Amino acid sequence: MSILSGKNILLGISAGIAAYKAATLVRLFVKAGAHVKVVITPSAKDFVTPLTLSTLSKNPVYSTFVDDVDSELWNNHVELGLWADFFIIAPATANTLSKMANGICDNLLLATYLSAKCPVYFAPAMDLDMYKHPTTKQSFKKLESFGNIIIPATSGELASGLFGEGRMAEPEDILSFIENDVLGKLPLHGKKILITAGPTYEAIDPVRFIGNHSSGKMGFEIANASANLGAEVILITGPTHLNLNHSLVHVIRVTSAEDMYVESHKYFDQVDVAVLAAAVADYRPKLVANQKIKKNDSSLTLELEKTKDILASLGAIKKKQILVGFALETENELENAKGKLKRKNLNLIVLNSLQDKGAGFQLDTNKVTIIDNKEKVTAYPLKSKAEVAQDLLNEIIKVLHE
Repeated sequence: MSILSGKNILLGISAGIAAYKAATLVRLFVKAGAHVKVVITPSAKDFVTPLTLSTLSKNPVYSTFVDDVDSELWNNHVELGLWADFFIIAPATANTLSKMANGICDNLLLATYLSAKCPVYFAPAMDLDMYKHPTTKQSFKKLESFGNIIIPATSGELASGLFGEGRMAEPEDILSFIENDVLGKLPLHGKKILITAGPTYEAIDPVRFIGNHSSGKMGFEIANASANLGAEVILITGPTHLNLNHSLVHVIRVTSAEDMYVESHKYFDQVDVAVLAAAVADYRPKLVANQKIKKNDSSLTLELEKTKDILASLGAIKKKQILVGFALETENELENAKGKLKRKNLNLIVLNSLQDKGAGFQLDTNKVTIIDNKEKVTAYPLKSKAEVAQDLLNEIIKVLHE
């Protein structure tokens, strides 16, 4: 999944021959999982049709302030500008760039640009002499001083037949440029995070196991939120029906506590942060039957032995890693969580109680209290697990910056 997945992208198209590439660019943004709207100058419709762009984006294409001279409805440039998470103007002709740089507002695209509060990218497209002209260079400089981001033109054959600089970057390169620029500005860019999620299943025989009701939802939300903040994520998950398709998340599926122990230790030295959200079984059968145990007697006695404590074992060997644990309690919650925080050498512990309505296994919500190693206690109200994940990552980011 692209870092642009779920984002609102507004594509502005001005009147240059490179406008024909805009159809491919729309397609790439949609394929990346973004929501796409297009605003096009009236003259640009000579190069690419609104019908093509509307079909590919699955949204109306905007060109003028009103679609019909008799219409009482207008296309609201302010709403378009506020809707966008990113505004990309491609192609950006010399004429459009000059107007952007000097605040000239004579069409819907330019009015939307002046209303936009999001990052603005522009991909110049023009002939060689126009690209090198001092006024064009001045436009580039002014626009960058406003915080706009240039996607540099490339060299190649131009519409005039000349060969040189001024060719708009290819759609695939524009997508990559934006993705890399967005990633590079995210707070967890360059960080590697290990996350465990879900239950573990401890075999009794080839058919039966000891397990718990964990769905893995909390760990998966933390993994997704971490990747959306730019982190490279290793997600080690026990048996769960959940899936996570994100380009920055590597999913490793395991079954038992021993499997999770091995995989966690395999990657721990490589990471900056480890968040152990899995509900790992504390005990496992001491002997596992090779064949299915027959139901012959009215009762069955199992001898159990402790599993390895993954969190404590990582706490014992950690160096500079930030280590985060979870504590699911039913009594003396705060005291038990603080004790676990110290015993296992954690930086943070996330406490949730089965006594709280809306918190616990299988649910989409959680109510947590986060405690740091200075015993600062921050209690949060009931929230979606996605929001809880963001709260936790905000706390982790604070520790990273200490």
